[in-house]
Amino acid sequence: MAQKDYYDILGVSKNASQDEIKKAYRKLARKYHPDHSGGDKGNEERFKEISEAYAVLSDAEKRKQYDTYGSEDFQQRYSQEDIFRGSNLDDILREFGFGGGSFFANFGRGKKSAGMGGSRFSFDPESIFGFGGGGGRQQQTARMKGGDVESELPVTIYDIVHGATKTISLQSPSGNTEQLTVKIPKGWITGKKLRFSGRGQPSPYGGPAGDLYIRSKVVDDPMYRQEGHDLYIDREIKLTDALLGTKISVPTVDGKQLSLTIPQGSQHKRKLRLAGRGIPHMKGGGVGDLYVVVNIKMPKSLSKKQKELVKQLAELGL
Repeated sequence: MAQKDYYDILGVSKNASQDEIKKAYRKLARKYHPDHSGGDKGNEERFKEISEAYAVLSDAEKRKQYDTYGSEDFQQRYSQEDIFRGSNLDDILREFGFGGGSFFANFGRGKKSAGMGGSRFSFDPESIFGFGGGGGRQQQTARMKGGDVESELPVTIYDIVHGATKTISLQSPSGNTEQLTVKIPKGWITGKKLRFSGRGQPSPYGGPAGDLYIRSKVVDDPMYRQEGHDLYIDREIKLTDALLGTKISVPTVDGKQLSLTIPQGSQHKRKLRLAGRGIPHMKGGGVGDLYVVVNIKMPKSLSKKQKELVKQLAELGL
């Protein structure tokens, strides 16, 4: 999947204000709008690109998701329809006198209309969402894509570390139960989506069916805690081990037992890192880490001899 730097597309910095983002889009929209391009397909594609960038960066939540997860993950989380839903692009374009009505009612290819110089460009949702085709409005409506469907799939930490295959049952629009095989990729952490083309709602106008998005939900594990691509495991040691130092055995998600040195003087809740022993990133990009959280076990009671020894240590300033 191609990476998209929305900030670079609009020519703004990553800390640009909403006013700066809107100003940049207005400037580029005037330049590349197909009403000014004379049918130049390159300008039309450029116009779609800057409109997509503005739709994301002008929305606080979408911008936060894009900044947090990066281009690749964002494209997996948001479909084109999600990206443009709720945008105010049509309001801005009307300021220029470009077309009218809802942005989503008309996003796509140029058409001839009367007034204001003759050749006017209007938009068609079939074009931006890749529905294709040509002809009048009635034909466009007939090819309108069906709605997308989203479903959540629980997975374990071991599934997303090693990869897995699961079979799930889905109810088809006709009411029948269908089986779908889902290949779980490594690194499929909570929130990531897999798209199944044509497995969504049927089009009410006889067009292509929508898509099915399967969203990951990593279930709690009795041994490991997951934060992003990193894993955390608790290990308990005695007070004397914390004072003097020791070695412990740590289980990893790939079934190994690693020897870990606990330095003397380790404090309660100290975290020790085992690099590259966490969850792999999807499509490469490295592997997260495993953090061992040291819990010091305090005795609930002391024997007479233990008390005497502790008193001696106290007298020595410990």
